[in-house]
Amino acid sequence: MGMILFIAIAAISFLVQQTLQSKFKKYSQVALTGNMTGADIARKMLNDNGIYDVQVVPHEGTLTDHYNPATKTVALSNGVFYSNSVAAAAVAAHECGHAVQHSTAYSMLTLRSSLVPAVSFASQWVQWVLLAGIIFFNSFPALLWLAIGLFGITTIFSFVTLPVEIDASHRAMRWLSSAGITDVRTHDKAFDALKWAAYTYVVAALSSLATLIYYIMMAVGRREDRKSVV
Repeated sequence: MGMILFIAIAAISFLVQQTLQSKFKKYSQVALTGNMTGADIARKMLNDNGIYDVQVVPHEGTLTDHYNPATKTVALSNGVFYSNSVAAAAVAAHECGHAVQHSTAYSMLTLRSSLVPAVSFASQWVQWVLLAGIIFFNSFPALLWLAIGLFGITTIFSFVTLPVEIDASHRAMRWLSSAGITDVRTHDKAFDALKWAAYTYVVAALSSLATLIYYIMMAVGRREDRKSVV
């Protein structure tokens, strides 16, 4: 049952990623009515929200766009930074949505940021602790439960990320419309692009939850086997 669930989630994840890339490629070919690039749009959205201390910079890669609250930079991939397209507008506005969240102390972003040190620690050690917990379960069963606790932190982080990403997209779509960046011809396309981007976070969260449940079931099963032997 567990293996079937993992295969199903992996297949869904692959389909979502492929669809997202297809949507991005498609909407990258749809030009905006104006001549603003992704970088221009990002700077305008920041300024319209009274944010003047965040830099917009180009970044290598595809779909590598992100906002870094530590350095106060909106990093846009070259395909977004220099492009005058619906996809570029959607992505640039979404990342600036995170900057707006930061400037307004959006509660879920604050919670997500507070979890980063714990998630970083958990991600670094969980696989090693999990391996040790499986090998030495009979002698030190607490190790496996410790690994489950560490993985649980990353699962919580995945679910906390969901409202942060969805809220950033909502902010982006409202601003794109009110600022006149998108119109009747392009607004739904921008929404479609962000919708599929959001699906990737949903699938990641569900995948993490399924893995956590699998580890818990494994630990419970091993505990019962240990009791039966004793």
